[in-house]
Amino acid sequence: MNVVTVQDLVQELKLEVVTENLSLDRPITEQMLSRPGMELTGVVEYFRDSAKRRVQIIGTKEWLYLQSLESEVRRERARVLFTDETPVIIFSKNFEIPQEMIELSEQTKVPLLRSEKETTVLFTAISNYLEEALSPIESVHGVLVDVNGIGVLITGKSSIGKSETALELIHRGHQLIADDRVDIFEKEPGLVVGRAPELLQQFIEVRGIGIINVVEMFGARAYRHKKRVTLMIELEDWNNEKIYNRIGLSDETTRLFNTDITKITIPVRPGRSIASLIEVAAMNHRLKVMGYNAAEAFTNQLNQYIQTKSNS
Repeated sequence: MNVVTVQDLVQELKLEVVTENLSLDRPITEQMLSRPGMELTGVVEYFRDSAKRRVQIIGTKEWLYLQSLESEVRRERARVLFTDETPVIIFSKNFEIPQEMIELSEQTKVPLLRSEKETTVLFTAISNYLEEALSPIESVHGVLVDVNGIGVLITGKSSIGKSETALELIHRGHQLIADDRVDIFEKEPGLVVGRAPELLQQFIEVRGIGIINVVEMFGARAYRHKKRVTLMIELEDWNNEKIYNRIGLSDETTRLFNTDITKITIPVRPGRSIASLIEVAAMNHRLKVMGYNAAEAFTNQLNQYIQTKSNS
């Protein structure tokens, strides 16, 4: 399981640490967030288990309600949020934090943070970050490129030409996401995202040349930090005994987490421009997503032609 700490959250979202003397190493294990309005009114029956382990967000409504309370009542109502399992409490819109909550934070060691963001913007930013950071990650041997807006995961055995093909695609104006190792995670069923490990970001290895930084060589447009994976292309040596798909009526799929990804196998042999084939495959996939299938259109025309000939 991935580990995210309060310190990671502070660095990622540039949050202000209000209680600076407290440790920020507390783990965050829940993707879900909590707006504890009900708990602050005294209804605490549902504040248990995973609810306690969530990041607590104090927005406008919660803050205004806290401001309406007398000091001792405010202290008692807020006390329920400061548990051993609570990772952090965050105020939005640079709200002034009640002194009672600062004292509770110092007593219980639960950090208090503050953001200048609007509540909904802050909530979304934290949710998106935790969703990605806490998702299970699998590493795939391959290359991920953005080809005309389509995230193409190129796989195949070592030395089949994946990196060289990616380099040609970059030279044609497409974007590299990851070379050699692609870390993939599922944000939700149907949405798989790939990225490069931090150490390998922007780099590509080409046999005979060595390591290349695509940003330094081709400019910032040549690299993208992450991309949704919508098409997998497997490169393999040409096999004369194998029957390859020549029409494309049916799509092969492969499963990544809980998501089915369209898969195309491209045989490799001298003289074939693999980069051009991948460009065409990506554009053809986009057309299918938009509702046009060239194979079906051709088959329909062929059937009409045969029917016309047989009736004449």
